[in-house]
Amino acid sequence: MIYKENSTRGPVDIESILPMAVVSSAFAVIENSSSAAGNASSISALEQLKTSAADRYTKEKSSIIVIGLSIHTCPVEMREKLAIPEAEWPRAIKELCALNHIEEAAVLSTCNRMEIYVVALSQHRGVKEVTEWMSKTGGISVSEISEHRFLLYNKDATRHIFEVSAGLESLVLGEGQILAQVKQVAKVSQGVAGFGRNISGLFKHAIMVGKRVRTETKIAEGAVSVSSAAVELALMKLPQSAHTTARVLLVGAGKMGKLVIKHIVSKGCTKIVVVNRSIEKVNALREEFKDIEIIYRPVDDMMACAGEADVIFTSTSSETPLFVKENVIDLPPVSPDVGGKRLFIDISVPRNVGSCVKDLETTKAYNVDDLKEVVAANREDRLRKARDAQNIIDEELVLFEAWRDSLETVPTIRKLRAYAERIRTSDLEKCLQKIGDVNNNTKKAVETLSRGIVNKLLHGPLQHLRYDGSDDRTLDETLENMHALNRMFSLETEISVLEEKIRAKVEQQNSVHCVQSAIDFALFHCLDLQ
Repeated sequence: MIYKENSTRGPVDIESILPMAVVSSAFAVIENSSSAAGNASSISALEQLKTSAADRYTKEKSSIIVIGLSIHTCPVEMREKLAIPEAEWPRAIKELCALNHIEEAAVLSTCNRMEIYVVALSQHRGVKEVTEWMSKTGGISVSEISEHRFLLYNKDATRHIFEVSAGLESLVLGEGQILAQVKQVAKVSQGVAGFGRNISGLFKHAIMVGKRVRTETKIAEGAVSVSSAAVELALMKLPQSAHTTARVLLVGAGKMGKLVIKHIVSKGCTKIVVVNRSIEKVNALREEFKDIEIIYRPVDDMMACAGEADVIFTSTSSETPLFVKENVIDLPPVSPDVGGKRLFIDISVPRNVGSCVKDLETTKAYNVDDLKEVVAANREDRLRKARDAQNIIDEELVLFEAWRDSLETVPTIRKLRAYAERIRTSDLEKCLQKIGDVNNNTKKAVETLSRGIVNKLLHGPLQHLRYDGSDDRTLDETLENMHALNRMFSLETEISVLEEKIRAKVEQQNSVHCVQSAIDFALFHCLDLQ
């Protein structure tokens, strides 16, 4: 659900929409903020807020949200303005986590998508704050961003990043570049305050899903574009030993020619001759592809270059064939090391290679129709594999949700350990005082004994607080154990977690900001409940 706020709204009568207890708590912050206690008083007032109608909201589990714009939903002009360079990701995470309702964050910014992943205390307020932040950093209005963005929550957000990492959201189904980009997010963000347990766990699991999908389904195999199919076909027809040594000629340096070079570079080719009308486009290709030697030759040298090539790709706008039987028959033969036959792979429409060239015993010629059959078969194959990939994602989604649910018990585990440790250290100190003077070895032995006893006593309860979906114990049983321990030892985990969240946010702001934050908490938490 998309939350929209009317920026032209007039003054709001707070008392008309908030319970009196909430209003009182909010104004208590204002009174306390003027005292010498400063932040401590603000925290005290926010603690009062916990007992108001907003208490139901603040005890809700935080949500994983993705606020995204992709090639499927948003024009490139907007994505360019909102894009965040890799070097700025840590700064962006820190700024996002400084927002009132954002606990954790990550940024996935590529040429095809701009997605912000957050853990938010409130879905509505979290989306609103992140959208406003995007508007401010990108110089685009909130309304325009809202028109093109997509919002996903919790399981849907998790499924989305798993599908992105697996290549199921890419223009070329199953392509591998996006997995490398997801890995880079985790690498760059690691150690940044705000790339917390939930978000880092989400991205690590997404990377694992991406690897598993590609390994088990082989979804990345098989060309799905004409240019990539042309390169794959050439490699299929050449002996394995000639894949990196065959002499390659490209006629035409336009868009399709550029894609041929891109794919041939990825296959290990280090040298190519390009015949084109002008050198400007070839120089542009040299700038873009640094890992391959590109040799320019003018159109007048085309036949001479063809005589020196083993594989010839053609991609020009010529309306008449460039290669016909009469001018190809006189070309010198190619070496048996590359199969003994010259390959013509024509990806032009109209065709650059006459159909009569196929009749020559010294050549093999393929055109777009030949390639389209390969592409269509590969696309259908990838669609079948994508369905298999969804089954894998379903399995991994269950495991991730189980892991995230298990985090609910972490505060109880910490509190129980801290409770036991306080008792241990207190009684140990009393024991050592009664014993009197003892040597260091004795002290160390007594302390080791006390730790061992505590650990053994805690082992059973802690085992029943851990849940990862790998045993017969259900999540409900684990949470029931957690609540039982909370009651038995008065751990009050829910309140403690809430206090930690409020205190962390308050410490980020000065006393003036705390006043506004408290009013925002009171106002919008209750709006969320309505």
